[in-house]
Amino acid sequence: MVNASDRKYNEEDLLLLSGIQHIAFCPRQWALIHIEQQWVENVKTIEGQHLHERVDDPFLKDSGCELVVWRSVNLISYQLGLTGRADVVEFKRTKSGIVLPGKKGMWIPYPVEYKRGKPKSDERDEVQLCAQAMCMEEMFGTEITEGALFYGEIRRRTIVPFSAELRKKVFGYANEMHCLFRLGITPVPVYKSHCKSCSLVEICLPKQMNRLKSASNYLKKELL
Repeated sequence: MVNASDRKYNEEDLLLLSGIQHIAFCPRQWALIHIEQQWVENVKTIEGQHLHERVDDPFLKDSGCELVVWRSVNLISYQLGLTGRADVVEFKRTKSGIVLPGKKGMWIPYPVEYKRGKPKSDERDEVQLCAQAMCMEEMFGTEITEGALFYGEIRRRTIVPFSAELRKKVFGYANEMHCLFRLGITPVPVYKSHCKSCSLVEICLPKQMNRLKSASNYLKKELL
């Protein structure tokens, strides 16, 4: 746990943890959503919401002798400056870990995040899950070595080890979010193949903006 005097961020500085997957996908997308407050739902975002609704029950707790399951767990980290919720946190009985209210023995948290579709080619889902784990480490004063991503399309879990490299990426993305938010900067668009699946493509207009930049650069060269 982090003492108040050692906190990097305060309550008023906290940003949404869910945004870390947006900035990992595209910094401009993150800024359009979290700075300019623009959002467009498409089929993928709606399906994703429905998948989350099936586990998003803050009053439901499944318990057993070796496994305790908490749903919709509030998270916060003053080192990352992030706050949000975890879909599911499984607490597994171990020889060393943390104490749970009303439970005997020691337990270790194991975050599980639910996603539509299948595993992605980039690490945006892994980064989000790792950020959740880092929040829990700070909250519970323990170490979490791995978690899992459950994908609705393939109906199975993908295990995610929380390596030093992945943790470094979480810190990097969190710092970038705070920097952009503090300065109020929306990065310029850079068209890539993944733009086609972005729910904000009609607002971002990456192809059109790139053409305007190209035309502007051409005119500048001709007028010099």
